[in-house]
Amino acid sequence: MFLDAFGQMDIMRSRVGGRVGSGCKCESSSVSPLRTPQRNGQSLGYSLFGGSVVDWNTGADGHVLMLRQYEPELSTGTHISQRERGLALDDVNTINLSAGTVEKARTDVLEYITDGHGQVRIVGVDPEITRTQYNSGRARYSYRAKGSKDWLKLSDYDSLSGEGFNPYFVDPALDVAYGLKATNGRDAAYTVSLDGKGTETLVLARPDVDVDGFVTIGRNRRVIGVAYTTEKAQVDYIDPELKRLAAGLSKGLPHLPLIRFVDSSQDERKLLLWAGSDVDPGHYYLLDRGTRSLTELAYSRAPLAGVALAEVKPVNARAADGTIIPAYLTLPAGAQGMKLPAIVMPHGGPSARDEWGFDWLAQFWASRGYAVLQPNFRGSSGYGDSWFQNNGFQSWRAAIGDIADSARWLVAQGIADPARLAIFGWSYGGYAALQSAVADPDLFKAVIAVAPVTDLGRLKEEWVGWSNYQLQRDFIGRGPHIDEGSPARQAGKIKAPVLMFHGTLDRNVNVGQSRLMEARLKAAGKPVTLVVQDKLDHYLEDSLVRRDMLVQSATFLETVFKNGN
Repeated sequence: MFLDAFGQMDIMRSRVGGRVGSGCKCESSSVSPLRTPQRNGQSLGYSLFGGSVVDWNTGADGHVLMLRQYEPELSTGTHISQRERGLALDDVNTINLSAGTVEKARTDVLEYITDGHGQVRIVGVDPEITRTQYNSGRARYSYRAKGSKDWLKLSDYDSLSGEGFNPYFVDPALDVAYGLKATNGRDAAYTVSLDGKGTETLVLARPDVDVDGFVTIGRNRRVIGVAYTTEKAQVDYIDPELKRLAAGLSKGLPHLPLIRFVDSSQDERKLLLWAGSDVDPGHYYLLDRGTRSLTELAYSRAPLAGVALAEVKPVNARAADGTIIPAYLTLPAGAQGMKLPAIVMPHGGPSARDEWGFDWLAQFWASRGYAVLQPNFRGSSGYGDSWFQNNGFQSWRAAIGDIADSARWLVAQGIADPARLAIFGWSYGGYAALQSAVADPDLFKAVIAVAPVTDLGRLKEEWVGWSNYQLQRDFIGRGPHIDEGSPARQAGKIKAPVLMFHGTLDRNVNVGQSRLMEARLKAAGKPVTLVVQDKLDHYLEDSLVRRDMLVQSATFLETVFKNGN
């Protein structure tokens, strides 16, 4: 049961790293095939997502507004066939499942944003999709004034450069759109009025980190705060009552400093809360503001109740050029932290970052006696453009250099035993683990990579038949780094034993990436094991499979360290 708790899928979320690449926030922009075979003689295309709810509270009981991808059909002995194509917005009756069109299908639409009360106020389009079938990464946003059906220009946004205003939510009472816009090299939160004047107002900008996004509450998705992450996740509350309430909860739950408003009743008198910490996976509470009562509803990982978990400490590692690398250090509970077996664990993404809190992977390794270091290397998001550089693929030398220097810092501090130093990564983190073993073959004594990218050229090719191909192509880039930064092309340089895991239904990183790495390592006479999980995706979303992955990984490291590599 204790081991199961680490591999268990989290009730709230399961963080192993973000998608490879970059693009608009709309899910439809990265899942559309350009051409698909006719499977039943009717559909000329298909969608890889079943639609997402855009508005949960249209004003009509039981109705929601849902995105729907339309594809034309062929007639088979009847004149009844569907000829629309593109993204539409439907009003779905959840009682009888009937649907009516609110916004007709358009091939250039990326997303719709409503006011949370059933009114479509913003649309984002990319005209290039209609012309080329490829998403250019540039979105043009238009809005409707209250009571009008006419579209007026709101903003242009480039997802690759980050330039322009990117709207996320609409507040109908204030008649504004909330969104992010780059300011002084970092994302900041703004509002833009939807009254025809286009008044732009800064809500929050930080001199040290990006604004991550917005915090909402209830089915209307009312914006109540702005989220950002320094060493810990923070919220600057816009709503004064909830700001006071959050402060009071922090005092009333002193050992659970991470507090999130998850949901609420329609009148917001009853709130669903989550509270957790680095040593507590989190509790769900029901807060009744009328009776001022707080009732615990569920514990995220019940088998860990009463188990002493390892504290997570923000630290500053130092790169060879003197740059300070923010990181998180997890030491085994009760350990003194001297000459321990250690794991450096770079995050996924690469457009991502780690933050303070409970991490099931780090806690598992700490429970096995390992020190774990999670560096936010250059190439990580959240620290502004200068830190992100050209992303962790194009700027792989900086990213991998920081990871290696973080490992050396861990050894220099006397925490890590250099003879028992390993690296573990998932997705981009898996790429970073393998590429670190290429760049400095003697540093890490063992490599574990889950769903890793191994060949940057092949990664681009895998997306050729999809609408987000240009985004992936430009994000990965071209030049010498394609060859020098691809661990599969440099497999002969790796000395450490390699263990990899990959799911056959991984759409983020094709399983062929791991199979290629395995073949190249074997051809070079290097020790490698690849565990392929049938019918699982990028996140290996199966608790038993994750448990087995942890067991196999621990056994692998114990064997490597016992045999002295």
